[in-house]
Amino acid sequence: MTLFLLPPFAQHWENKDAFAEAGRIEGQVYRVMPGRRTLRAEIGGRGYFVKIHQGVGWREIFKNLLTGRLPVLGAAQEWRALQRLAAAHVPTMRAAAFGERGRNPARRQSFLITEEITPAIDLETLTQSWQAAPPARALKYALIRALAELVRNMHRAGVNHRDCYLCHFLLRTEDWETTAAPLVVIDLHRAQTRAVVPRRWRDKDLAALYFSALDIGLTRRDKLRFLRRYFARPLRDILQEEAALLVWLEKKAARLMTRFEKHKERL
Repeated sequence: MTLFLLPPFAQHWENKDAFAEAGRIEGQVYRVMPGRRTLRAEIGGRGYFVKIHQGVGWREIFKNLLTGRLPVLGAAQEWRALQRLAAAHVPTMRAAAFGERGRNPARRQSFLITEEITPAIDLETLTQSWQAAPPARALKYALIRALAELVRNMHRAGVNHRDCYLCHFLLRTEDWETTAAPLVVIDLHRAQTRAVVPRRWRDKDLAALYFSALDIGLTRRDKLRFLRRYFARPLRDILQEEAALLVWLEKKAARLMTRFEKHKERL
């Protein structure tokens, strides 16, 4: 069993079953999935996001494996990613409590509680009106630079997101005037942590991010600006050395968009 508790949970749950206590937390439910639920709760006057995992079952594990997906067995995957990013000084969520117990991967229990990041706005919400009402250039350029650096540093820290979309990056609005685009990466539920991110998974993150930004009105120069900051190399070298990647990104983003449109039609 693994258990990590910070205040106020360390005090409130002393000499108690932390897993039972975490399961009793009530609040606004954001998501319910097989063996997992996510909610927001206020504890001691402060907001927290709570993820409770009760085990996905062998059926869900085999279904993921048969479709070529890596199953997420609990909160430990996100916990490891948060620890790695914090050690590398990559802005992300702050964990207040984590617990995991059980050897059976299908019935393993775990929970993760993170402090709410507020005030903040996610980049998907921020940019959804850009197509019709373009933002000030200074704002757009600052966000492109900050996002490219954050994703680059996340990958350099050995973490690939697997859900690397604009909605999973928050802009802190409280210190926006004094900090250059203070971005934070969130929702690392499916993230993988290694010594080095394999190129395949790095490219998948970049494709997902590009797909999520297809309809916000970015110009070719905006895209090149992101690449130059992400790779931290002269643009001429990037266009030569990463030519295959750039072609693949266009095709992959187009396939993701086609899949997304078909999904919308079925709803």
